[in-house]
Amino acid sequence: MSDSTKATRRNDKSDLVATWTVPLLDGVHVIEFEHGTTSGKRVIRVDGKEILRREWMFKLVGEEVFTLGAQKAKCVLRVDPLPLFAFSYGLLVDGKPLEKFTEKQEATNRYWSVITEAGTHKVVLERHSLDVFVDAKLIETENTFVEEGTEMKFEINGVFAVIKASYTHKREGVIHELYVNGQKVEEDSDIG
Repeated sequence: MSDSTKATRRNDKSDLVATWTVPLLDGVHVIEFEHGTTSGKRVIRVDGKEILRREWMFKLVGEEVFTLGAQKAKCVLRVDPLPLFAFSYGLLVDGKPLEKFTEKQEATNRYWSVITEAGTHKVVLERHSLDVFVDAKLIETENTFVEEGTEMKFEINGVFAVIKASYTHKREGVIHELYVNGQKVEEDSDIG
């Protein structure tokens, strides 16, 4: 078999059976799963990069375990049997079904998109640790107490930014708002 034939075969996604989108602190990752039920093939790709390939597996059901992103989230991809030689595919992230994990991420983190001359940047605040990520990289912040709460100052590609934290009341708790060059940036409603 020639090298070009091998490359074509490796990039053929005709057995693609599932795709998941996983929000993490370092960004949103896309997981693709190929399952060849006649060949026994299993291929997992993360953000387009192949991380696992198994050929000629006789057991068509079971689990594949891998880590994801900078935070090394533990992922378990499950292949379960269904009647009539069919299969169901599920993804657990840090021990939770993807939907529950995503709900937790949305409750724990705050997400913003910031447009500068250099392009669009994703800013993520992890509320428990108060870590700030810009374009999937943990950055240093200058933290100060102010009359209304706290401020976390940093730069996004040379542009001044600050996350202001203020306590409103028991129902809402601490509110985090991002300002870039003095202008409030609306929080992303879709973390993808």
